[in-house]
Amino acid sequence: MSKFQIYPAIDLRGGKCVRLFQGDYGKETVYGDSPVAMAQKFADAGAEWLHMVDLDGAKDGQRINSEWVIEAAKLGLKVQVGGGIRTREDIAYYLENGVARVIIGSMAIRKPELVISFIEEFGSDRIVIGIDAKEGMAATEGWIETSGQSAAETAKFFTANGAKHFIYTDIATDGTLAGPNIEANRKLVDSGSAEVIVSGGIGTLEDVRNVKAAAVDSPVAGVIIGKALYEERFTLEEALSC
Repeated sequence: MSKFQIYPAIDLRGGKCVRLFQGDYGKETVYGDSPVAMAQKFADAGAEWLHMVDLDGAKDGQRINSEWVIEAAKLGLKVQVGGGIRTREDIAYYLENGVARVIIGSMAIRKPELVISFIEEFGSDRIVIGIDAKEGMAATEGWIETSGQSAAETAKFFTANGAKHFIYTDIATDGTLAGPNIEANRKLVDSGSAEVIVSGGIGTLEDVRNVKAAAVDSPVAGVIIGKALYEERFTLEEALSC
């Protein structure tokens, strides 16, 4: 198991830092006009990693806010990015421009064999399988549609085919500050070689501590924090010192 990581999140829409409530594009709050300035703030606070999502890209199925992602990667942070990544060229573009890891979500559900070929080509440390779930079922297209496949089935398939990194987002808790669904993350994979990053619901430092505690005896390896930081429920420095 690698070192437990805190991932401050920047969600991009229209070139700005925003957060959605439970993935609803109609329930958006803007938290900053400059994603790069926000990334620098997180870097200054001691972050090693940054989690970025191109919300416009996720909805429209193509890279839209990629320029801000590339700029953030130039700050010395390790950046993982998702949203609108649909082709081999999308993956290569990000990885060749300094991004550490690319998150594949909808395509993992729609074209699993193609995603396996990406893991083989680019390496399991560069590809993250993003599983967004509504009531345990995998969702696609920026959370707009729900597939007929469970999150657990998806994770089992990709673990068997070489995937090492997963992000599990419980849509019901995302943006709510109501606490993460830790148990679902603990049970997502049963392979000793795979790791899961918890996403959704972090509202207090106690939530962060609980996720970190779960990492001791489970595949949980990190946590993504967004709204709680923007609403100043606690600072990134405090989260990093948990």
